[in-house]
Amino acid sequence: MPNSFYALLLSLGITLVSALPAQALQVRVIPTKPHLGDTLSVVVRPNNPDVSDSPTVTVNRKTYPAFAIAPGVFRAFIPTTPLQKVGKREIHISSEGKVRNIAVWVANRKFPVQRINFRPGKAGLEATELELSRVAAFKSLVTPQKFWNGPFLKPNRGRVSTIYGVRRYYNGKFAKNYYHRGVDYAGPVGSPVVAPAAGRVSLIGLESQGFRVHGNIIGLDHGQGVTSVFLHLSRIYVREGDIVRAGQPIGAVGSTGASTGPHLHWGFYVQGEAVDPTTWREQGMN
Repeated sequence: MPNSFYALLLSLGITLVSALPAQALQVRVIPTKPHLGDTLSVVVRPNNPDVSDSPTVTVNRKTYPAFAIAPGVFRAFIPTTPLQKVGKREIHISSEGKVRNIAVWVANRKFPVQRINFRPGKAGLEATELELSRVAAFKSLVTPQKFWNGPFLKPNRGRVSTIYGVRRYYNGKFAKNYYHRGVDYAGPVGSPVVAPAAGRVSLIGLESQGFRVHGNIIGLDHGQGVTSVFLHLSRIYVREGDIVRAGQPIGAVGSTGASTGPHLHWGFYVQGEAVDPTTWREQGMN
């Protein structure tokens, strides 16, 4: 429309009002075709690039924290696990009075099944209250600072002996609430365990202190609700409060705690739920 026409309208006291609807929130969910065990990355760009308040991201009435990852860009992580139902997830995002609802279909995934039979009367190890409370407190950490950068590394060079998500039958009965909450590496005793990504050492536990099931354990806080635990260690080279870099040796493989042989158990948690670290290693969630 010519500028002269705008000037004529203004001289007549007429103001044009756009009939276009307000721009909706820009939201991107990765991966686009998730499966159980994947981490959903919800990236939100509010209409106002100068907004400082984090958007609200909710699924099934549970709100997940969103953190600024660039000027005017926020991200929330939503974990999925083998214990959840297959199907649609309604993600509710709101910011500055604007709302978007996005439906994401989480597909099924076939997890391996193991059958384990215990001898009659055999008593398994039970975790102490000390280790349960300290590990639970560690997994609930949601530190605003993001320590990691790029894809995660393998914490040990041993072969993978048990993958994430394995389900089990115990004495013929399916364990509904069980799945293998990590990845096991069959490294020899004393082989190095390295930090898969930068983070703060926020948990050190020793078998001698009552960590009867976990054994000697290190917990790394990678920030923004992302944490790693390393179980059954023979040695620990770091202290609580240390900041470690990716690839830095933090301990050594052992067989402490509830372990039937030397191996490293790497548990990877997002917002307190054990998820598959494969995507984080192969592609990264930067």
